[in-house]
Amino acid sequence: MSIGVIILIVLGVLALVILGASVRVVKQSTARVVERVGQYNKTLTTGVHLILPFFDRCGPEISLKEKVADFPPQPIITKDNVTMQIDTVVYYQITDPKMYSYGVERPIAAIENLTATTLRNIVGELELDETLTSRDTVNSKMRAILDEATDPWGIKINRVELKNIDPPKAIREAMEKQMRAERERREAILLAEGEKKSKILIAEGEKEATILRAEAQRASLIAEAEGKATAIKRIIEAGPDQAYLKLESYEALKAVANGNSTKLIIPSEIASVTSLVSAVTETASMSKEKALRKYTDKVLPQEKVETKQ
Repeated sequence: MSIGVIILIVLGVLALVILGASVRVVKQSTARVVERVGQYNKTLTTGVHLILPFFDRCGPEISLKEKVADFPPQPIITKDNVTMQIDTVVYYQITDPKMYSYGVERPIAAIENLTATTLRNIVGELELDETLTSRDTVNSKMRAILDEATDPWGIKINRVELKNIDPPKAIREAMEKQMRAERERREAILLAEGEKKSKILIAEGEKEATILRAEAQRASLIAEAEGKATAIKRIIEAGPDQAYLKLESYEALKAVANGNSTKLIIPSEIASVTSLVSAVTETASMSKEKALRKYTDKVLPQEKVETKQ
């Protein structure tokens, strides 16, 4: 093999090495920072890029996806001096690879420490009950503070969530007793309200029943009185004779005899009873005759006049 061929082979290998050192492929949702002679030069985004070999150096791939950082529990003291263990979850995303690379050393550790101090400041202004019921408020305040603090680092804080709030055992037991007492109080109130409504409904039912019974009795008495009045009217119109009146008097005496009275006084003459009924009948018949006479006096003269004409 001649020296020329060897030189060509060596040049070809060097060209391949130089080409391999010059070409950089950046994957989707990633970025790489390029330094030339130790100084920032440019940021490589998704695609194929050429760099100056031996002078340019590419940093590690930086993921631009949203990430989740689950930090361990931190001891937090509330405004009413209750120590709790609170752990947080931070959702963040790298928006500027250059600022992320040169902004802060160990960015995740910096975010963790910043989260712990911010959480202590916010929860330290709240009491225990407010801390347990104001998670959304604490989350929104922490997100705003952390997002502003991490902006120079090229990091955007999307969400901050309080994962667990663990108060001391004595506090938990006191809270359980309080909740149990509250449930028992609500139960007693519901039972009392139920009993009250039940008594009201029973009283209203008795009231309506009494009214209905009174109305029914009144209607019965009215119907009975109307029936008796109709019967008496028809008897008077029929003109009962002496035999019927005597029979009715006997029936009346029988009813009196069947009563609970221990003494029974019977008139010496039964006829006196019938005479009273006869007097009533005669009075009714006389009133009918008078009415008939008045009618004939008014009608008959008119008929006579018409016949004469």
